[in-house]
Amino acid sequence: MQSLAEGGFHVGELAKLYFPDGANNDIDALDYETAISQTKELLTQENVVIFEGAIRFKNLFIRADILVKKGDKIQLIEVKAKSFGGQDNTFFFNSSGNSLNSSYRPYLEDVAFQKYVLKGAFPNLQVTSYLMLANKNSTATVDGLNQIFKIQNIKGRKKAVVDYNRIQKQGLGDKLLIQLNADQAIEFIYEERNENGKGFLDEILEYASSYEVDQKIFTPVSAHCKTCEFRATESEVALGKKNGFEECWKTSLHLQDSDFKKPFVFDLWNYRSSNKNIEDGSYFIEDLSEQDFEYDPSESTLSTKHRQWLQVKKVIDNDPTPYLDIQGLQEAMDSFKYPLHFIDFETSAVAIPFFKGMRPYEGIAFQYSHHVITSEGEIKHAGQYLNSTVGEFPNFHFVRSLKKELEQDDGTIFRYATHENSYLNVIYLQLEQSQETDRLELMEWIKTITKSTGTSLVEWTGERLMVDLCDMVKKYYYHPLTNGSNSIKNVLPAILNESEYLKRKYNLPIYGNQIKSLNFLKKVWIEYELDGITIKNPYKLLPKVFENIPIDKLTEDFLLDSSISEVSDGGGALTAYGMIQFTEGFIEVNDALRSALLKYCELDSLAMVMIWEYWNHEINK
Repeated sequence: MQSLAEGGFHVGELAKLYFPDGANNDIDALDYETAISQTKELLTQENVVIFEGAIRFKNLFIRADILVKKGDKIQLIEVKAKSFGGQDNTFFFNSSGNSLNSSYRPYLEDVAFQKYVLKGAFPNLQVTSYLMLANKNSTATVDGLNQIFKIQNIKGRKKAVVDYNRIQKQGLGDKLLIQLNADQAIEFIYEERNENGKGFLDEILEYASSYEVDQKIFTPVSAHCKTCEFRATESEVALGKKNGFEECWKTSLHLQDSDFKKPFVFDLWNYRSSNKNIEDGSYFIEDLSEQDFEYDPSESTLSTKHRQWLQVKKVIDNDPTPYLDIQGLQEAMDSFKYPLHFIDFETSAVAIPFFKGMRPYEGIAFQYSHHVITSEGEIKHAGQYLNSTVGEFPNFHFVRSLKKELEQDDGTIFRYATHENSYLNVIYLQLEQSQETDRLELMEWIKTITKSTGTSLVEWTGERLMVDLCDMVKKYYYHPLTNGSNSIKNVLPAILNESEYLKRKYNLPIYGNQIKSLNFLKKVWIEYELDGITIKNPYKLLPKVFENIPIDKLTEDFLLDSSISEVSDGGGALTAYGMIQFTEGFIEVNDALRSALLKYCELDSLAMVMIWEYWNHEINK
């Protein structure tokens, strides 16, 4: 989320650079009255460009990203980091033209609200409204465009500060943002009516009135509560924070405190009937029965419905034991060829490209980790790649290195989920449009280990197609500790808590000793929580990024404000890579980020190995 937010800051500042006349009219005052007064004063000018203009109409208030006033006409421009792949503003509507494209609706409603406030405050101005988005049809014509922005904390809020010296050296190149007229879509929003006959403007006034008198707006409980941002832990409640999630459910259904210890129906993996169950009075997983899931018990692997019922039954029976299809696993594993290869990628896709020739949100593969298991059972961290060179496009170097690692034999290759296959498809298309002398060779090799996605005009299924270990988890394995999740971050600790074999093995300092590691030395992966029973999630055992760097080395504002304490998931990895692109010349910082990335990615491919080891041990015993 931090990385996405900072990408939004970047897009916002880039948009301002397209309107240089507003450079001295950036309303940075946080106080309402001051900001409103400054904006009003600027709007008395015949022609003016204003950034972050503050407008109040009655009890409604907005901060407009960009206002461009010429005489009695004014452009309201709302800037979003959302990608746009269409040709014009008709893309805001679905193909029928009778409804809005749902992916753009929230942004259009934002502009619709701002337009209403601006017109109300200045009825004599003719308002034209726009959305400015990241244009996926454009390509960067200069290198390092992303790096001209540095995130700083100014007056208590984060902002992207522009490096004007860098702009003078390289320029901005062709525009990467597209400005689209939103008036037609806004009129559509104004004319819509909900099931109660209320329109958009009616709801605005209702919300504003409720806010003004501090009256809670009743929201019916439903499956959308799964992602409620107002949940609070017991420790947070003890500190005085309110639990909005529980408040809603207690108000609507009179639930007791004990009820919130039960899993809700929307906690069921890949389940689409939660709302119907809630309407029928079935709120918890324990309220469901086998009749709610129609599946064929004779199926050779777990289907979605069967797996869902398995999760339900474990809850109903209070059964903490895992499900493991030994026969199915053995049949699958017997078809694989040694040596076994386990690979994991770290990637990035940012709104403003790092490199010339790239489009907004075009994929970058900057790192991989590669573990091998031989037919004799030897495990080793066989290879890795991390491109941390500032301003260097990594994808083609990445795939050359990966090819070199994997073409030494024809052993089975494993990935976890679809990510690696998708990114190799991205690189395939990039190679297709490149002038690389070995592009045809690399493209043909990519086809041998992947399956084509919808982005390619050619269809293929490689003869050495990577095996999806996540798909094997879904078919053959389930543990209640995962709570239905198939993320490797949940599956690994569940397996470690279950497997006495892995506990004994990795409770010793053998990793980076007897087992070859490129980044760890005598690492012990088994540590216990305070209860002395539960295994700590290995991702929580990764070192803090800057723990060995003196604070005086982190005195630059943008380092302190953008830094991350740990790299323990994909979001942390892409944030760390982004930081490397900004920290040219900060050797200690770069080294710390590199080390954190290498250890995190190695653990990802090691996690796959551990899952394999557990299954193999259960089969053989």
